[in-house]
Amino acid sequence: MIGYSNKAHDGFLGNAVIGEWCNLGGGTTASNLKNDYSEIKLWNYPAHRFLRTGLQFCGLIMGDHSKAGINCMFNTATVVGVGVNIHGAGFPRNFVASFLEGSTSGYVDVSLPRFFTIAERVMIRRGIHLTEVDKDIFTAIYNIADSYK
Repeated sequence: MIGYSNKAHDGFLGNAVIGEWCNLGGGTTASNLKNDYSEIKLWNYPAHRFLRTGLQFCGLIMGDHSKAGINCMFNTATVVGVGVNIHGAGFPRNFVASFLEGSTSGYVDVSLPRFFTIAERVMIRRGIHLTEVDKDIFTAIYNIADSYK
């Protein structure tokens, strides 16, 4: 878990990489081992598809400023992009592109102004401000993200 991210309460989170400013609601659970113990495939951004990893264990990989609601469940090796808000029952797909909000019933885009408002609200609680450089970085990621939706 990288700076300012939170995972409290019940749930499991193993072999995971959680970016900055993420929040995993109470009871959030992320698998790190397939039931059949087979090799894990993981989303590969350059290839735009899932590729074999040679791994048996791999948990949730979550980008900065992403969130999971209470009791969210993630399959083995789920990749969640930047600025994602997942909520509701059931397992989301194994790859959720950046700047989306929703659940297994569907996702909608998160606009940059809305993302910036939420990020500023989250960060100010810790006395940290979202800078113009931060906004430029997130804008670049936002523009790239469309090719994965």
